[in-house]
Amino acid sequence: MTSASAPAPGAIGAIADDFTGGTDVAVAFRRAGLRTVLLFGPPRPDEVLPPHDAVVVALKTRTIAPAEAVRLSVEAATWLRERGAEQFYFKYCSTFDSRPSGNIGPVADALAELLGASRVVVAPSSPDHLRTQYMGHLFVDRMLLSDSPMRHHPLTPMVDSSVPRLLRAQTSRPVSLIDLRMVRAGADRVRSLVADAPDRSYVVVDALSDSDLAEVGLACADDVLVTGAAGLAGGLGAARMHRLGARTAAGRPASAHPPSPAISAGSRSAVLAGSCSARTLEQVEHMRERHPSFLLDAVLTPDPQALARQALAWFDEQPADSTALIYSSIPSDRLAEVQRLLGVEGASEILETAMGRVARGLVERGVRRLVVAGGETSGAVVTALEVGGGVIGEEAAPGVPWIHSTGPVALDLLLKSGNFGDPELLTRSIRSTAQNGAAA
Repeated sequence: MTSASAPAPGAIGAIADDFTGGTDVAVAFRRAGLRTVLLFGPPRPDEVLPPHDAVVVALKTRTIAPAEAVRLSVEAATWLRERGAEQFYFKYCSTFDSRPSGNIGPVADALAELLGASRVVVAPSSPDHLRTQYMGHLFVDRMLLSDSPMRHHPLTPMVDSSVPRLLRAQTSRPVSLIDLRMVRAGADRVRSLVADAPDRSYVVVDALSDSDLAEVGLACADDVLVTGAAGLAGGLGAARMHRLGARTAAGRPASAHPPSPAISAGSRSAVLAGSCSARTLEQVEHMRERHPSFLLDAVLTPDPQALARQALAWFDEQPADSTALIYSSIPSDRLAEVQRLLGVEGASEILETAMGRVARGLVERGVRRLVVAGGETSGAVVTALEVGGGVIGEEAAPGVPWIHSTGPVALDLLLKSGNFGDPELLTRSIRSTAQNGAAA
């Protein structure tokens, strides 16, 4: 981002714990009408922002050591505050994190200390993605999260659905609950209950619908720090837009949405999939039946450089008009065997490094449209390509927007969280890019 402008007074500064989460929260703000800037990775000290109402800094902190996650998050919040942010949003996954050693509590603690936040709302519901919370328990559609396929997640297995209980394992601060009955009593009631919570505490809030989250957003409109998934970001954005009404009447464009980037025409597309979530496995299988595919096998080739060379050599043999799928997504039983042989961290390091190298090789070969499945994989790809940020465009699925990257090489990126989208999303997204390219 290079266009000079004074920071917007009263802007929201959001910090996301992975890159797909960053795109998800950015599109929630954009839907609400906020002019939203998305940055990938720790922002540069000399980064200059265009006019904005919200800035999202997408980090890669979900599964790293807590101390490092805290350091990076605090640095991002300090950078945002120095550029005029007055309200801060810590965005984490709507499936939370079941590990007692997880990062949500420590990062929230550090941000609360930095910003002087006494009571902090915690609301992981995201109804667009069928993630809801009732009586403190997280659900996927009609299933408790601990009974869903997330219980087999290789890095953050969801073995408990109680958010208050999960959070108490990660923080020494008191944790209380505002249940759905109180939420539906309205924003004033929620605001009053938050104010009555103990000092230096977290208040977990139920929500089943966007209207519930709109009430929570109104209740949190004056809070310096709010935490949650993309659902509450939408409610908070709506409350902020209501307050920006005077500026709109004074000459601000009625629609704050940035123009949607055009899909690059005349260049190749590719899909990179690393998530092993049940939904991504369905999406990969759907695409494998229709497009050429290559499996990154870390057991057979445990050298990431060699693994990337194999994938790129295979890509070079494919027809120029084809769309290739390069993937490491495998079912949980096979993943467990890979992790037994290589170690959890070893397997992740090999595959993420290989994916980054593959992405660089694809761009060198003229690929300008990349669809990436998985938060960790998206982080590896964006980092390897040195993509610093981008303009949020149209959504291919709820919370999965096209991003027109900024930088020396313009790319169209679709970064998909592992559990997001319907089974045909990967195939449909590539088909839509091809149709756009043909029309152009």
